[in-house]
Amino acid sequence: MLAGNRKFARVGITATLGFWALMIILLGLGLIHKSWLISLVSQPIIDGVLAVLLFGYAILFAILSLDTLRLMQLGRLYNRERWVAFTAIVLAGVLGTSAISYAGNLAGVSAGALGTIFNQSGTTQPVDGRYNILLLGADSGADRFGIRPDSISVISINATTGQAVNIGIPRNLQHVSFVAGSPLLKVYPNGWNCGVECLINAIYKDTTDNHSDLYPEAAKHGSTAGVEATREAVEYVTGLKIQSYVMVDMSAFASLVDALGGINIDVKERLPIGGQKLDLSDIKGWIEVGPQHMDGYLAMWYARSRHSTTDYDRMRRQREVENEILHQFDPANVLTRFQSIASAGTKLVKTDIPNGMLATYVELATKLKSMKMTSLELVPPTVDVIHPNFDSIHQMVQAAFAAETKNQ
Repeated sequence: MLAGNRKFARVGITATLGFWALMIILLGLGLIHKSWLISLVSQPIIDGVLAVLLFGYAILFAILSLDTLRLMQLGRLYNRERWVAFTAIVLAGVLGTSAISYAGNLAGVSAGALGTIFNQSGTTQPVDGRYNILLLGADSGADRFGIRPDSISVISINATTGQAVNIGIPRNLQHVSFVAGSPLLKVYPNGWNCGVECLINAIYKDTTDNHSDLYPEAAKHGSTAGVEATREAVEYVTGLKIQSYVMVDMSAFASLVDALGGINIDVKERLPIGGQKLDLSDIKGWIEVGPQHMDGYLAMWYARSRHSTTDYDRMRRQREVENEILHQFDPANVLTRFQSIASAGTKLVKTDIPNGMLATYVELATKLKSMKMTSLELVPPTVDVIHPNFDSIHQMVQAAFAAETKNQ
């Protein structure tokens, strides 16, 4: 401003003050109403605009730093002062430009990830005071024929308190039917009840292969025929109205764990990696007993391994992995690994959660951090998976909600 081009200086000062003003406004907005801030920054178009502005400001900051160095005329200073000034300006320029560029990169990656994963518009409303989200772990590995959601659960969230119940549904549940109004009732009027060939996790593949025409609007709403059929079966089992689903693709699961830097698991029993034969002669290795820091490959097999243990042990291990992944999502870890986490997330997750619900769910998740999620596993001996009593299951679900209220 004093020694160079005043117009150029005013551009730099105006841009700097503008960004400081924006940060103060955002901070104030967050203090007044956090959900407003979350709703604002979770919009891909806003993140995209912010990324462009930040990259532009980073370029301006670098040019201003270099021009300041030119205007200082270092040749006229004493040797020590020359090096002090040079070092100070270079550090300020490099660190400032790097920090602003990194912020722009975060905003750009965030815009891409949010736009890819949450590509449905609108909002959903709670039913009986709760948001119910179907969580599917789809195992589509090279040793599998088609997709089968071997991990099925419902996360039911209190719309006011954020308290949540994780309802685990075993993949081998039999004699299920579909909620009233399901088009599959015309195909299976007596429900999905042909014995061991009609486990609940097989509904997805059967519908995808044979009855996709019954759900012509599924793709338009960010879903699939298999997901919709499974949703209707789970609604019948739990007695809950499910607003949204999240499908986690196990074939891309390892990349997320690696992006997070691995997870810590205390292994209780020796588990085989891979293998199809009952005598385990074709396994690829073992996961040994004891505390381990697992990379994505080991964590995936810890969650998937089925030989030598029961399906219910497998469900327990999957919950362990889910909890450990959540523990790794602390702010410092996410910020330092944001790009790789976002990249893994776009390959890993499919959902029909509308982008208008992000602020609501993030706010509820913040409340849940100070509480403990309740688990309800619909497994033997509590539930007979071959001839289940669905009225009894509905009562168990409601009892879990009542217990949740008492524990608040």
